[in-house]
Amino acid sequence: MTENLIVPEWNAPPNVRALITTRRGGASGGVYAGLNLGDHVGDDPAHVAQNRAALRALLPAEPTWLRQVHGVAVADALAGPVEADASVARRPGAVCAVLTADCLPLLLCDAAGTVVAAAHAGWRGLAAGVIEHTVRAMRVDPASLMAYLGPAIGPAAFEVGDEVRQAFVAADPAAQQAFTQHSALSTQHSPLSTEKWLADIYLLARQRLQRLGVERVHGGGYCTHNDPQRFYSYRRDGATGRMASLIWLDG
Repeated sequence: MTENLIVPEWNAPPNVRALITTRRGGASGGVYAGLNLGDHVGDDPAHVAQNRAALRALLPAEPTWLRQVHGVAVADALAGPVEADASVARRPGAVCAVLTADCLPLLLCDAAGTVVAAAHAGWRGLAAGVIEHTVRAMRVDPASLMAYLGPAIGPAAFEVGDEVRQAFVAADPAAQQAFTQHSALSTQHSPLSTEKWLADIYLLARQRLQRLGVERVHGGGYCTHNDPQRFYSYRRDGATGRMASLIWLDG
């Protein structure tokens, strides 16, 4: 299974472990074909359980699977299943995890190797401040943190409406750098043009991390939408599986 994983390259402390799954391998079939780890997407529960068991064999403990709602709540990785979009761990062996299929998975650790976190950052959570809430929950100097941006929908595929652009630009005018005008559409129901933009979710996350004082940011080179052999993509397929991004401290 290890050959189907992504191991972040980001010069993390030696006691920090992280990995990201792809869709390759696994027991799921049909639209979920591969290593689907989402138990809420309509896949056969037995296949999901088999996939999670294969992943669990690589980890020190069962991951804290969150009930993600595109919000900003941050859970303790030892709290068990809760409604949140990020988790933080300070105890060795506690595994933070988020599930994605286009949204941005963000992994964080401090340079001393005392705390780790994982956050699910779709555009709604990103705009609402999930990164800021996660960094605050880590309770260390943001300058000591390093971040890894996992596989998400890339800037050439992430089409959004003008309301998304406005939500980011209203909070930070520099965010306009992350949007490229894509098209102006008119329909019989809406004769006025509706602006469409291509959004760079990686740049939006980098900007927010930089404003917080997190300067060491890695990753951000994938596109889930344009690589169907390797990644699930909700925007591309609708019904689809989920990949996991996980981080923990070694004992």
